[in-house]
Amino acid sequence: MPRYRLILEYDGGPFSGWQRQENGPSVQEALETAVLGFCSETVTAHAAGRTDAGVHARAMTVHIDLARDFPADTVRDALNQHLRPAPIAVLSAQIMSDDFHARFSCIRRAYEYRIVNRRAPLTLDAGRAWRVGTPLDAEAMHAAAQVFVGKHDFTTFRAASCQSDSPLKTLDDISVSRAGEEIFIRCAARSFLHHQVRSFAGTLAEVGRDRWRVRDVKAALKAKDRASCGPVAPAEGLYFLRADYESR
Repeated sequence: MPRYRLILEYDGGPFSGWQRQENGPSVQEALETAVLGFCSETVTAHAAGRTDAGVHARAMTVHIDLARDFPADTVRDALNQHLRPAPIAVLSAQIMSDDFHARFSCIRRAYEYRIVNRRAPLTLDAGRAWRVGTPLDAEAMHAAAQVFVGKHDFTTFRAASCQSDSPLKTLDDISVSRAGEEIFIRCAARSFLHHQVRSFAGTLAEVGRDRWRVRDVKAALKAKDRASCGPVAPAEGLYFLRADYESR
């Protein structure tokens, strides 16, 4: 039974998230339905991460097991055909060994949060970025973001509904950069808490607006209290960037 590693790009706007659920369409359901249409097999697709409603992916790693052996390029092209018109693309497919697992083999996950910092409303980027109309200081945001690097109790930046066993996480890296009117917050860690990146983004935007200082971010982290968090940034600005694995 061959195992296929798929790299997916998708617009999360029309979906209730990655995971199959009863209250709306999901990316997982769309992919599994495409597999059924392609080769008449019922599969369970496993992903490196579980994105929320409205969250996008530039390169989500997924694996599926098929009973029949197909060339990897055939799987990619056939799934793309059956995924239409859903805004999901299989960028690549690769045959893997049975011990590869999209979720459990992953050693690091990276996310990007995208802000468009302008007064005018979004048209081409509507639903794909957070528009902030007041000027933001990206350098100040970057400096404040370094407070989060390392191992911390991130209770303040964790959704009340988070199902993680522990609020302790180690953030490997976080950066804030500007390119014209766009600001990018990029961070990487082995795993993240529910709403952690969106909580970071909303809090750092307060720094960018000159409402918070680095000391305020430190105090919020130290408080270990959700009420101390800044506003949670909207889902449409968040992208699952990539999943990293050991060299095989």
